[in-house]
Amino acid sequence: MSVLSRKRLNKLNVGDKLPTMKEMSDQNSIRFIDLFCGIGGFHIAAEKAAALLGVSAECVLSSDIDQPCQDVYENNFGSKPLGDISKIDANDIPDHDLLLAGFPCQPFSIIGHQKGFEDTRGTLFFEIARILKAKKPKAFVLENVKMLRGHNNGRTLGRILETLRGLGYIVDYRVLNALDFGLPQKRERIFIVGFKKRCSFTWPDGDVPMKPLSAILETDVPENYYASEYIQKKRLASRKPTGELTIWHENKSGHISAYPYSCALRAGASYNYLLVNGKRRLTPREMLRLQGFPDSFKITCNYSQSRKQAGNSLPVPTAQAILFQLFASQGWHSGLYTREIYEIKSTNKQMILLEGKSKYDCKKKSETANS
Repeated sequence: MSVLSRKRLNKLNVGDKLPTMKEMSDQNSIRFIDLFCGIGGFHIAAEKAAALLGVSAECVLSSDIDQPCQDVYENNFGSKPLGDISKIDANDIPDHDLLLAGFPCQPFSIIGHQKGFEDTRGTLFFEIARILKAKKPKAFVLENVKMLRGHNNGRTLGRILETLRGLGYIVDYRVLNALDFGLPQKRERIFIVGFKKRCSFTWPDGDVPMKPLSAILETDVPENYYASEYIQKKRLASRKPTGELTIWHENKSGHISAYPYSCALRAGASYNYLLVNGKRRLTPREMLRLQGFPDSFKITCNYSQSRKQAGNSLPVPTAQAILFQLFASQGWHSGLYTREIYEIKSTNKQMILLEGKSKYDCKKKSETANS
């Protein structure tokens, strides 16, 4: 059965039956692999998106070279990620429908020899490309820092997209901000999606009301999280407290700003670059909440490692919104167009089943330069 037609999509009513995941393929669960998995932001997003659509998502392989991240991942998901992905033969990787990867950005030769795939050798992106080449999953989602878009005047991203298209994928990308998906954190990340076949995917708009800091911040915080008296006085000399909860941010030039949300969490930044009301550091639970991790997520590392892990993670609600759209576009759902899904579309603009037909093409105008 082919993916949903535009004509049928435009005539859908609540309660209509859609082609189910079972009808679309001979399986009951979305199989995905989680590369450079960190502590599992993509994993949580995939499970949540699948649950909204009435199906299950199964991680058949995860990989990360960082030992503390492996331990946290195992404690939360019950399976320990494999180590260095470059040491894993592609033939040993289970078949999967979806590849997820928050890969580190590494420079590689832009000039190269115009061999696309071969020109990326020696980089971690190459590991993603070789697995896509060998396993040919139906779709993928990659995540990286916003700066990838402009790196080397856009030529690095251009080579990545060229390589992915050369592997037979329809590819698009978008820079999305966690602030638009309900998180009180200004965190812009680039997401790249790819599909083996043309489909009805469109990017989520976001437009989700931001959670207030009061819903994120803990009330009873130990004294050891408070900055020294010297640092607090230095902050107060630059800014005056406001009547609302704010997170004060000090940039590299020493400028202090205060917002009712957090600037981007960074793994390697100064311990005091973000201070609640200019006084105290964020706790591990607060940092995870700022990334959209549920409170059921187990914290099993010390403060230093937890801070690093949260700073390297992706914003879960943003990834979830993308995966929700992707799953729907592939027919990975229970088959019933429900009132709950309609309300998601109506309030959060994260569902596209009733949108205009101009939004149904993977190859469309956006901020990309697809050809």
